[in-house]
Amino acid sequence: MAKLQSLLKDTVIYGLSSIVGRFLNYLLVPLYTYTMTAESGNYGIVTNVYAWVALLLALLTFGFETTFFRFANEKGADVPKVLSMSLQVVGSLCALFLLAVFINIDTIARALDYDDHPEFVTMMAVVVSLDAIQAILFGYIRQRKRPWKFAGLKLLFIAMNIAMNLVAFLLLPWLYKEHPETVGGFYDPNNQAYYIFLINLICTSSITLFLLPELSLYRPTADTRMLRSMLSYSWPLLLLSLAGILNLHADKIIYKWLVPGERGEVELAIYGAVVKVAAIMAMLMQAFRFAYEPFVFGSSAQKDSKELYAKAMKYFIIVALMAFLAVMFYMDILRHLIASDYWEGLKVIPFVMMAEIFMGISFNLSFWYKLNNETWWGAIFSFSGCAVLFAINIIFVPQYGYMACALASFTGYFVAMLLSYIVGQRRNPIRYNLKEIGAYVLLAAVLYGISYFVPIANSWAKMAFNTLLMILYVAYFIRKDLPLKQIPFVNRFFK
Repeated sequence: MAKLQSLLKDTVIYGLSSIVGRFLNYLLVPLYTYTMTAESGNYGIVTNVYAWVALLLALLTFGFETTFFRFANEKGADVPKVLSMSLQVVGSLCALFLLAVFINIDTIARALDYDDHPEFVTMMAVVVSLDAIQAILFGYIRQRKRPWKFAGLKLLFIAMNIAMNLVAFLLLPWLYKEHPETVGGFYDPNNQAYYIFLINLICTSSITLFLLPELSLYRPTADTRMLRSMLSYSWPLLLLSLAGILNLHADKIIYKWLVPGERGEVELAIYGAVVKVAAIMAMLMQAFRFAYEPFVFGSSAQKDSKELYAKAMKYFIIVALMAFLAVMFYMDILRHLIASDYWEGLKVIPFVMMAEIFMGISFNLSFWYKLNNETWWGAIFSFSGCAVLFAINIIFVPQYGYMACALASFTGYFVAMLLSYIVGQRRNPIRYNLKEIGAYVLLAAVLYGISYFVPIANSWAKMAFNTLLMILYVAYFIRKDLPLKQIPFVNRFFK
Protein backbone atom coordinates (compact mmCIF):
# COMPACT_ATOMS: atom_id res chain seq x y z
CA MET A 1 0.00 0.00 0.00
CA ALA A 2 2.96 2.33 0.64
CA LYS A 3 3.90 2.09 -3.04
CA LEU A 4 0.36 2.94 -4.10
CA GLN A 5 0.36 5.89 -1.70
CA SER A 6 3.60 7.12 -3.31
CA LEU A 7 1.98 6.77 -6.72
CA LEU A 8 -1.04 8.73 -5.48
CA LYS A 9 1.15 11.52 -4.06
CA ASP A 10 3.08 11.93 -7.32
CA THR A 11 -0.17 11.80 -9.30
CA VAL A 12 -1.55 14.66 -7.19
CA ILE A 13 1.58 16.77 -7.69
CA TYR A 14 1.69 16.14 -11.42
CA GLY A 15 -2.01 16.88 -11.42
CA LEU A 16 -1.14 20.49 -10.55
CA SER A 17 0.21 20.80 -14.07
CA SER A 18 -2.09 18.42 -15.88
CA ILE A 19 -5.50 18.41 -14.18
CA VAL A 20 -5.54 21.83 -12.50
CA GLY A 21 -3.26 23.37 -15.11
CA ARG A 22 -5.18 22.06 -18.06
CA PHE A 23 -8.42 23.11 -16.45
CA LEU A 24 -7.12 26.67 -16.31
CA ASN A 25 -5.89 26.36 -19.87
CA TYR A 26 -9.25 25.05 -21.05
CA LEU A 27 -10.82 28.23 -19.78
CA LEU A 28 -9.52 29.49 -23.12
CA VAL A 29 -12.09 27.30 -24.87
CA PRO A 30 -15.01 29.60 -24.02
CA LEU A 31 -12.80 32.56 -24.92
CA TYR A 32 -12.17 31.09 -28.36
CA THR A 33 -15.67 29.81 -29.05
CA TYR A 34 -17.38 32.99 -27.85
CA THR A 35 -15.09 35.15 -30.02
CA MET A 36 -14.82 32.82 -33.01
CA THR A 37 -18.19 31.65 -34.27
CA ALA A 38 -18.61 28.12 -35.57
CA GLU A 39 -19.62 29.51 -38.97
CA SER A 40 -16.31 31.36 -39.35
CA GLY A 41 -14.37 28.08 -39.32
CA ASN A 42 -11.46 29.73 -37.46
CA TYR A 43 -11.59 27.21 -34.66
CA GLY A 44 -11.59 24.49 -37.29
CA ILE A 45 -8.21 25.81 -38.50
CA VAL A 46 -6.85 25.66 -34.95
CA THR A 47 -8.20 22.12 -34.51
CA ASN A 48 -6.65 20.95 -37.78
CA VAL A 49 -3.23 22.52 -37.19
CA TYR A 50 -2.90 21.18 -33.65
CA ALA A 51 -3.83 17.71 -34.87
CA TRP A 52 -0.86 17.91 -37.26
CA VAL A 53 1.31 19.18 -34.39
CA ALA A 54 0.42 16.14 -32.27
CA LEU A 55 1.36 13.80 -35.12
CA LEU A 56 4.65 15.58 -35.78
CA LEU A 57 5.53 15.59 -32.08
CA ALA A 58 5.19 11.81 -32.02
CA LEU A 59 7.50 11.56 -35.03
CA LEU A 60 10.15 13.89 -33.64
CA THR A 61 10.29 12.42 -30.13
CA PHE A 62 10.69 8.99 -31.82
CA GLY A 63 9.57 7.15 -28.70
CA PHE A 64 12.58 8.46 -26.76
CA GLU A 65 10.59 9.84 -23.84
CA THR A 66 9.76 6.30 -22.71
CA THR A 67 13.08 4.95 -24.02
CA PHE A 68 14.92 7.38 -21.76
CA PHE A 69 13.00 6.03 -18.74
CA ARG A 70 13.76 2.44 -19.67
CA PHE A 71 17.51 2.91 -20.03
CA ALA A 72 17.92 5.47 -17.23
CA ASN A 73 16.38 3.04 -14.73
CA GLU A 74 18.59 0.09 -15.59
CA LYS A 75 20.91 -1.04 -12.82
CA GLY A 76 24.12 0.97 -12.95
CA ALA A 77 22.84 3.24 -15.72
CA ASP A 78 24.80 6.39 -16.60
CA VAL A 79 21.79 8.71 -16.53
CA PRO A 80 23.54 11.83 -17.97
CA LYS A 81 24.82 9.70 -20.85
CA VAL A 82 21.36 8.27 -21.51
CA LEU A 83 19.99 11.82 -21.45
CA SER A 84 22.66 13.03 -23.85
CA MET A 85 22.00 10.23 -26.32
CA SER A 86 18.26 10.91 -26.18
CA LEU A 87 18.78 14.61 -26.80
CA GLN A 88 21.22 13.85 -29.59
CA VAL A 89 18.73 11.72 -31.49
CA VAL A 90 15.70 13.96 -30.96
CA GLY A 91 17.67 17.15 -31.56
CA SER A 92 19.02 15.82 -34.86
CA LEU A 93 15.53 14.87 -36.02
CA CYS A 94 14.24 18.33 -35.12
CA ALA A 95 17.07 20.07 -37.00
CA LEU A 96 16.43 18.02 -40.15
CA PHE A 97 12.70 18.62 -39.87
CA LEU A 98 13.06 22.40 -39.56
CA LEU A 99 15.46 22.50 -42.49
CA ALA A 100 13.00 20.56 -44.65
CA VAL A 101 10.10 22.83 -43.62
CA PHE A 102 11.90 26.10 -44.34
CA ILE A 103 13.17 24.90 -47.71
CA ASN A 104 9.76 23.61 -48.84
CA ILE A 105 7.45 26.00 -46.99
CA ASP A 106 5.37 27.04 -50.02
CA THR A 107 4.78 23.46 -51.14
CA ILE A 108 3.83 22.31 -47.63
CA ALA A 109 1.50 25.26 -47.04
CA ARG A 110 -0.23 24.61 -50.37
CA ALA A 111 -0.67 20.89 -49.62
CA LEU A 112 -2.25 21.70 -46.25
CA ASP A 113 -4.52 24.33 -47.83
CA TYR A 114 -2.78 27.13 -45.94
CA ASP A 115 -1.03 28.72 -48.91
CA ASP A 116 -2.47 32.11 -47.85
CA HIS A 117 -0.92 31.71 -44.39
CA PRO A 118 2.42 29.87 -44.62
CA GLU A 119 3.35 31.53 -41.32
CA PHE A 120 1.01 29.05 -39.60
CA VAL A 121 3.27 26.25 -40.79
CA THR A 122 6.59 27.89 -39.88
CA MET A 123 5.50 28.95 -36.39
CA MET A 124 4.10 25.57 -35.45
CA ALA A 125 7.12 23.77 -36.94
CA VAL A 126 9.33 25.63 -34.47
CA VAL A 127 6.88 24.97 -31.63
CA VAL A 128 6.71 21.23 -32.25
CA SER A 129 10.52 21.00 -32.47
CA LEU A 130 10.94 22.77 -29.14
CA ASP A 131 8.21 20.59 -27.62
CA ALA A 132 10.05 17.44 -28.74
CA ILE A 133 13.26 18.53 -27.04
CA GLN A 134 11.33 19.62 -23.96
CA ALA A 135 9.72 16.17 -23.76
CA ILE A 136 13.14 14.62 -23.10
CA LEU A 137 14.12 17.31 -20.61
CA PHE A 138 10.84 17.01 -18.72
CA GLY A 139 11.33 13.25 -18.78
CA TYR A 140 14.67 13.74 -17.05
CA ILE A 141 12.98 15.92 -14.40
CA ARG A 142 10.40 13.20 -13.78
CA GLN A 143 13.08 10.50 -13.64
CA ARG A 144 14.95 12.49 -10.99
CA LYS A 145 11.70 12.66 -8.93
CA ARG A 146 11.34 16.45 -9.14
CA PRO A 147 7.59 16.81 -9.67
CA TRP A 148 7.46 20.33 -8.24
CA LYS A 149 9.74 21.76 -10.91
CA PHE A 150 7.80 19.88 -13.56
CA ALA A 151 4.50 21.25 -12.25
CA GLY A 152 5.88 24.76 -11.82
CA LEU A 153 7.10 25.07 -15.40
CA LYS A 154 3.92 23.61 -16.82
CA LEU A 155 1.82 26.04 -14.78
CA LEU A 156 4.06 28.94 -15.81
CA PHE A 157 3.46 28.08 -19.47
CA ILE A 158 -0.28 28.00 -18.86
CA ALA A 159 -0.28 31.31 -16.97
CA MET A 160 1.64 33.02 -19.76
CA ASN A 161 -0.59 31.47 -22.38
CA ILE A 162 -3.80 32.56 -20.66
CA ALA A 163 -2.57 36.11 -20.03
CA MET A 164 -1.47 36.63 -23.62
CA ASN A 165 -4.69 35.14 -25.00
CA LEU A 166 -6.74 37.50 -22.87
CA VAL A 167 -4.81 40.38 -24.40
CA ALA A 168 -5.18 39.03 -27.95
CA PHE A 169 -8.88 38.14 -27.76
CA LEU A 170 -10.28 40.74 -25.35
CA LEU A 171 -8.02 43.78 -25.09
CA LEU A 172 -6.88 44.08 -28.71
CA PRO A 173 -10.39 43.68 -30.20
CA TRP A 174 -11.66 46.34 -27.79
CA LEU A 175 -8.84 48.70 -28.74
CA TYR A 176 -9.43 47.98 -32.42
CA LYS A 177 -13.08 48.93 -32.01
CA GLU A 178 -12.69 51.92 -29.71
CA HIS A 179 -9.24 53.23 -30.62
CA PRO A 180 -8.25 51.66 -33.97
CA GLU A 181 -5.31 53.99 -34.38
CA THR A 182 -3.51 52.26 -31.47
CA VAL A 183 -3.54 48.72 -32.91
CA GLY A 184 -4.58 49.08 -36.53
CA GLY A 185 -1.03 48.68 -37.74
CA PHE A 186 -0.54 45.14 -36.42
CA TYR A 187 -3.93 43.70 -35.41
CA ASP A 188 -6.10 41.84 -37.93
CA PRO A 189 -9.52 40.77 -36.53
CA ASN A 190 -10.03 38.38 -39.44
CA ASN A 191 -6.91 36.35 -38.72
CA GLN A 192 -7.57 35.16 -35.17
CA ALA A 193 -5.86 31.79 -35.58
CA TYR A 194 -2.56 33.60 -36.16
CA TYR A 195 -2.52 34.99 -32.62
CA ILE A 196 -3.12 31.56 -31.08
CA PHE A 197 -0.11 30.14 -32.92
CA LEU A 198 2.09 33.16 -32.19
CA ILE A 199 1.31 33.01 -28.48
CA ASN A 200 2.13 29.30 -28.42
CA LEU A 201 5.48 30.03 -30.04
CA ILE A 202 6.35 32.75 -27.52
CA CYS A 203 5.34 30.66 -24.48
CA THR A 204 7.10 27.50 -25.65
CA SER A 205 10.30 29.41 -26.37
CA SER A 206 10.17 31.02 -22.94
CA ILE A 207 9.80 27.72 -21.09
CA THR A 208 12.77 26.32 -23.00
CA LEU A 209 14.94 28.96 -21.31
CA PHE A 210 14.02 27.56 -17.89
CA LEU A 211 15.18 24.11 -19.02
CA LEU A 212 18.70 25.27 -19.87
CA PRO A 213 20.15 23.74 -16.64
CA GLU A 214 18.94 20.31 -17.78
CA LEU A 215 19.96 20.99 -21.36
CA SER A 216 23.47 21.91 -20.19
CA LEU A 217 23.95 18.29 -19.06
CA TYR A 218 24.16 17.27 -22.71
CA ARG A 219 27.52 15.90 -23.81
CA PRO A 220 28.16 14.61 -27.36
CA THR A 221 28.38 10.84 -27.29
CA ALA A 222 29.44 8.36 -29.96
CA ASP A 223 28.38 5.19 -28.16
CA THR A 224 27.01 3.31 -31.15
CA ARG A 225 26.17 0.27 -29.04
CA MET A 226 23.91 2.34 -26.79
CA LEU A 227 22.41 4.07 -29.82
CA ARG A 228 21.54 0.76 -31.48
CA SER A 229 20.00 -0.56 -28.27
CA MET A 230 17.94 2.57 -27.73
CA LEU A 231 16.77 2.72 -31.35
CA SER A 232 15.87 -0.96 -31.24
CA TYR A 233 13.70 -0.23 -28.21
CA SER A 234 12.28 3.07 -29.46
CA TRP A 235 11.19 2.40 -33.03
CA PRO A 236 8.28 0.15 -32.00
CA LEU A 237 7.36 2.85 -29.49
CA LEU A 238 7.37 5.33 -32.37
CA LEU A 239 4.92 3.14 -34.26
CA LEU A 240 2.88 2.77 -31.07
CA SER A 241 2.86 6.52 -30.54
CA LEU A 242 1.97 7.23 -34.15
CA ALA A 243 -0.90 4.78 -33.97
CA GLY A 244 -2.09 6.38 -30.74
CA ILE A 245 -1.90 9.88 -32.19
CA LEU A 246 -3.69 8.79 -35.34
CA ASN A 247 -6.39 7.18 -33.21
CA LEU A 248 -6.76 10.49 -31.38
CA HIS A 249 -6.31 13.02 -34.17
CA ALA A 250 -6.64 11.32 -37.56
CA ASP A 251 -10.27 12.38 -37.86
CA LYS A 252 -9.29 16.02 -37.34
CA ILE A 253 -6.48 15.71 -39.91
CA ILE A 254 -8.51 14.11 -42.69
CA TYR A 255 -11.88 15.75 -41.97
CA LYS A 256 -11.29 18.63 -44.38
CA TRP A 257 -10.59 16.12 -47.15
CA LEU A 258 -13.58 13.91 -46.33
CA VAL A 259 -15.98 16.85 -46.00
CA PRO A 260 -14.56 19.60 -48.21
CA GLY A 261 -15.67 23.19 -48.35
CA GLU A 262 -17.45 25.37 -45.82
CA ARG A 263 -19.41 22.47 -44.32
CA GLY A 264 -16.22 20.67 -43.39
CA GLU A 265 -14.68 23.78 -41.77
CA VAL A 266 -17.79 24.47 -39.70
CA GLU A 267 -18.27 20.83 -38.59
CA LEU A 268 -14.59 20.51 -37.68
CA ALA A 269 -14.87 23.68 -35.59
CA ILE A 270 -17.87 22.23 -33.72
CA TYR A 271 -16.25 18.83 -33.23
CA GLY A 272 -12.96 20.33 -32.07
CA ALA A 273 -14.76 22.51 -29.53
CA VAL A 274 -17.06 19.87 -28.01
CA VAL A 275 -14.19 17.43 -27.57
CA LYS A 276 -12.68 20.00 -25.19
CA VAL A 277 -15.69 19.60 -22.90
CA ALA A 278 -14.61 16.00 -22.38
CA ALA A 279 -11.08 17.15 -21.56
CA ILE A 280 -11.33 16.11 -17.91
CA MET A 281 -10.77 12.52 -18.99
CA ALA A 282 -7.69 13.42 -21.04
CA MET A 283 -6.34 15.42 -18.09
CA LEU A 284 -6.80 12.44 -15.79
CA MET A 285 -5.00 10.16 -18.26
CA GLN A 286 -2.05 12.55 -18.51
CA ALA A 287 -1.65 13.05 -14.77
CA PHE A 288 -1.77 9.30 -14.15
CA ARG A 289 0.72 8.63 -16.96
CA PHE A 290 3.29 11.13 -15.65
CA ALA A 291 3.34 9.39 -12.27
CA TYR A 292 2.79 5.81 -13.49
CA GLU A 293 5.76 5.46 -15.87
CA PRO A 294 8.47 6.09 -13.22
CA PHE A 295 6.44 4.02 -10.74
CA VAL A 296 6.29 0.98 -13.04
CA PHE A 297 9.87 1.08 -14.23
CA GLY A 298 11.11 1.72 -10.69
CA SER A 299 9.18 -1.19 -9.11
CA SER A 300 9.45 -3.76 -11.91
CA ALA A 301 12.04 -5.82 -10.01
CA GLN A 302 9.94 -6.19 -6.87
CA LYS A 303 8.25 -9.48 -6.12
CA ASP A 304 4.81 -7.94 -5.67
CA SER A 305 4.98 -5.74 -8.78
CA LYS A 306 2.19 -7.56 -10.63
CA GLU A 307 -0.12 -7.22 -7.65
CA LEU A 308 0.64 -3.50 -7.55
CA TYR A 309 -0.12 -3.14 -11.28
CA ALA A 310 -3.44 -4.94 -10.82
CA LYS A 311 -4.46 -2.66 -7.95
CA ALA A 312 -3.39 0.43 -9.86
CA MET A 313 -5.53 -0.68 -12.81
CA LYS A 314 -8.59 -1.12 -10.60
CA TYR A 315 -8.26 2.28 -8.96
CA PHE A 316 -7.62 3.91 -12.32
CA ILE A 317 -10.86 2.50 -13.74
CA ILE A 318 -12.80 3.50 -10.62
CA VAL A 319 -11.65 7.11 -10.87
CA ALA A 320 -12.05 7.22 -14.66
CA LEU A 321 -15.67 6.06 -14.40
CA MET A 322 -16.26 8.64 -11.68
CA ALA A 323 -14.94 11.34 -14.03
CA PHE A 324 -17.20 10.05 -16.80
CA LEU A 325 -20.28 10.25 -14.58
CA ALA A 326 -19.34 13.70 -13.31
CA VAL A 327 -19.08 15.12 -16.83
CA MET A 328 -22.28 13.51 -18.06
CA PHE A 329 -24.30 14.32 -14.93
CA TYR A 330 -23.37 18.02 -14.99
CA MET A 331 -23.45 18.62 -18.74
CA ASP A 332 -26.02 21.39 -18.30
CA ILE A 333 -23.27 23.40 -16.61
CA LEU A 334 -20.25 22.20 -18.57
CA ARG A 335 -21.81 22.95 -21.94
CA HIS A 336 -21.40 26.64 -21.19
CA LEU A 337 -17.66 26.16 -21.65
CA ILE A 338 -18.44 26.64 -25.32
CA ALA A 339 -20.75 29.05 -27.14
CA SER A 340 -24.27 27.88 -27.86
CA ASP A 341 -23.70 27.62 -31.62
CA TYR A 342 -21.37 24.68 -30.86
CA TRP A 343 -23.84 22.78 -28.64
CA GLU A 344 -25.23 20.63 -31.40
CA GLY A 345 -22.05 18.57 -31.18
CA LEU A 346 -22.40 17.67 -27.48
CA LYS A 347 -23.97 14.33 -28.40
CA VAL A 348 -20.49 12.91 -29.16
CA ILE A 349 -19.12 13.42 -25.63
CA PRO A 350 -20.11 10.03 -24.07
CA PHE A 351 -18.36 8.20 -26.90
CA VAL A 352 -15.30 10.44 -26.74
CA MET A 353 -14.96 9.95 -22.99
CA MET A 354 -15.35 6.19 -23.19
CA ALA A 355 -12.70 6.15 -25.91
CA GLU A 356 -10.40 8.03 -23.51
CA ILE A 357 -11.06 5.41 -20.82
CA PHE A 358 -10.20 2.60 -23.26
CA MET A 359 -7.00 4.44 -24.13
CA GLY A 360 -6.09 4.78 -20.45
CA ILE A 361 -6.68 1.07 -19.84
CA SER A 362 -4.52 0.26 -22.86
CA PHE A 363 -1.79 2.44 -21.39
CA ASN A 364 -1.99 0.50 -18.11
CA LEU A 365 -1.87 -2.79 -20.03
CA SER A 366 1.11 -1.67 -22.12
CA PHE A 367 3.80 -2.21 -19.51
CA TRP A 368 4.05 -5.96 -19.96
CA TYR A 369 5.60 -5.46 -23.40
CA LYS A 370 7.53 -2.32 -22.45
CA LEU A 371 9.23 -4.09 -19.53
CA ASN A 372 9.92 -7.16 -21.68
CA ASN A 373 11.41 -5.07 -24.52
CA GLU A 374 8.64 -6.31 -26.83
CA THR A 375 7.28 -2.88 -27.68
CA TRP A 376 6.41 -3.97 -31.21
CA TRP A 377 3.33 -5.63 -29.70
CA GLY A 378 2.02 -2.19 -28.84
CA ALA A 379 2.38 -1.11 -32.45
CA ILE A 380 0.36 -4.14 -33.59
CA PHE A 381 -2.45 -3.41 -31.14
CA SER A 382 -2.60 0.29 -31.89
CA PHE A 383 -2.43 -0.03 -35.66
CA SER A 384 -5.20 -2.61 -35.49
CA GLY A 385 -7.36 -0.09 -33.68
CA CYS A 386 -6.18 2.63 -36.05
CA ALA A 387 -7.22 0.57 -39.08
CA VAL A 388 -10.72 0.26 -37.62
CA LEU A 389 -10.82 4.00 -36.93
CA PHE A 390 -9.72 4.94 -40.45
CA ALA A 391 -12.21 2.57 -42.04
CA ILE A 392 -15.16 3.95 -40.06
CA ASN A 393 -14.11 7.54 -40.71
CA ILE A 394 -13.62 7.10 -44.44
CA ILE A 395 -16.87 5.17 -44.91
CA PHE A 396 -19.23 7.09 -42.63
CA VAL A 397 -17.91 10.65 -42.08
CA PRO A 398 -19.08 11.99 -45.48
CA GLN A 399 -22.64 11.01 -44.55
CA TYR A 400 -22.80 11.24 -40.75
CA GLY A 401 -20.15 13.88 -40.04
CA TYR A 402 -18.39 14.14 -36.70
CA MET A 403 -20.71 11.60 -35.03
CA ALA A 404 -18.92 8.97 -37.10
CA CYS A 405 -15.59 10.35 -35.80
CA ALA A 406 -16.67 9.76 -32.19
CA LEU A 407 -17.92 6.23 -32.90
CA ALA A 408 -14.71 5.47 -34.80
CA SER A 409 -12.57 6.53 -31.82
CA PHE A 410 -14.73 4.50 -29.44
CA THR A 411 -14.46 1.35 -31.58
CA GLY A 412 -10.78 1.75 -32.45
CA TYR A 413 -9.64 2.17 -28.85
CA PHE A 414 -11.84 -0.72 -27.72
CA VAL A 415 -10.23 -3.03 -30.29
CA ALA A 416 -6.71 -1.98 -29.25
CA MET A 417 -7.54 -2.44 -25.56
CA LEU A 418 -9.09 -5.86 -26.08
CA LEU A 419 -6.15 -7.15 -28.13
CA SER A 420 -3.64 -5.86 -25.58
CA TYR A 421 -5.46 -7.60 -22.74
CA ILE A 422 -5.86 -10.95 -24.54
CA VAL A 423 -2.25 -11.19 -25.71
CA GLY A 424 -0.88 -9.80 -22.44
CA GLN A 425 -2.67 -12.42 -20.38
CA ARG A 426 -1.04 -15.11 -22.49
CA ARG A 427 2.50 -13.74 -22.49
CA ASN A 428 2.76 -12.04 -19.11
CA PRO A 429 -0.42 -12.70 -17.11
CA ILE A 430 -1.52 -10.31 -14.39
CA ARG A 431 -4.44 -11.30 -12.20
CA TYR A 432 -6.70 -8.29 -12.55
CA ASN A 433 -9.76 -8.47 -10.33
CA LEU A 434 -12.25 -8.49 -13.20
CA LYS A 435 -15.17 -9.23 -10.89
CA GLU A 436 -14.64 -6.07 -8.83
CA ILE A 437 -13.83 -3.98 -11.90
CA GLY A 438 -16.93 -5.33 -13.63
CA ALA A 439 -19.06 -4.35 -10.65
CA TYR A 440 -17.92 -0.73 -10.98
CA VAL A 441 -18.50 -0.74 -14.74
CA LEU A 442 -21.99 -2.14 -14.26
CA LEU A 443 -22.79 0.35 -11.51
CA ALA A 444 -21.61 3.29 -13.62
CA ALA A 445 -23.60 2.04 -16.63
CA VAL A 446 -26.78 1.62 -14.57
CA LEU A 447 -26.45 5.07 -12.97
CA TYR A 448 -25.79 6.71 -16.35
CA GLY A 449 -28.76 4.85 -17.85
CA ILE A 450 -31.03 6.01 -15.05
CA SER A 451 -29.91 9.60 -15.54
CA TYR A 452 -30.36 9.39 -19.31
CA PHE A 453 -33.79 7.78 -19.38
CA VAL A 454 -35.50 9.42 -16.38
CA PRO A 455 -37.27 12.50 -17.84
CA ILE A 456 -36.70 15.61 -15.70
CA ALA A 457 -37.34 18.83 -17.61
CA ASN A 458 -35.89 21.32 -15.11
CA SER A 459 -32.08 21.52 -15.39
CA TRP A 460 -31.49 22.19 -11.69
CA ALA A 461 -33.78 19.37 -10.63
CA LYS A 462 -32.01 17.09 -13.10
CA MET A 463 -28.60 17.95 -11.67
CA ALA A 464 -29.88 17.45 -8.12
CA PHE A 465 -31.13 14.01 -9.12
CA ASN A 466 -27.79 13.28 -10.80
CA THR A 467 -25.98 14.36 -7.64
CA LEU A 468 -27.83 11.67 -5.72
CA LEU A 469 -26.73 9.14 -8.33
CA MET A 470 -23.13 10.33 -8.01
CA ILE A 471 -23.33 9.98 -4.22
CA LEU A 472 -24.39 6.36 -4.70
CA TYR A 473 -21.29 5.67 -6.79
CA VAL A 474 -18.96 7.41 -4.32
CA ALA A 475 -20.58 5.66 -1.37
CA TYR A 476 -20.07 2.28 -3.00
CA PHE A 477 -16.42 3.17 -3.62
CA ILE A 478 -15.88 4.27 -0.03
CA ARG A 479 -17.54 1.16 1.35
CA LYS A 480 -15.71 -1.28 -0.91
CA ASP A 481 -12.27 0.07 -1.70
CA LEU A 482 -11.33 3.43 -0.23
CA PRO A 483 -8.74 2.78 2.53
CA LEU A 484 -10.05 5.44 4.92
CA LYS A 485 -8.09 4.03 7.83
CA GLN A 486 -4.84 4.91 6.08
CA ILE A 487 -5.71 8.54 5.30
CA PRO A 488 -4.17 11.07 7.75
CA PHE A 489 -6.66 12.88 10.01
CA VAL A 490 -9.43 10.53 8.86
CA ASN A 491 -7.87 7.46 10.45
CA ARG A 492 -8.32 8.87 13.94
CA PHE A 493 -12.06 8.20 13.66
CA PHE A 494 -11.34 4.48 13.23
CA LYS A 495 -9.26 4.16 16.38
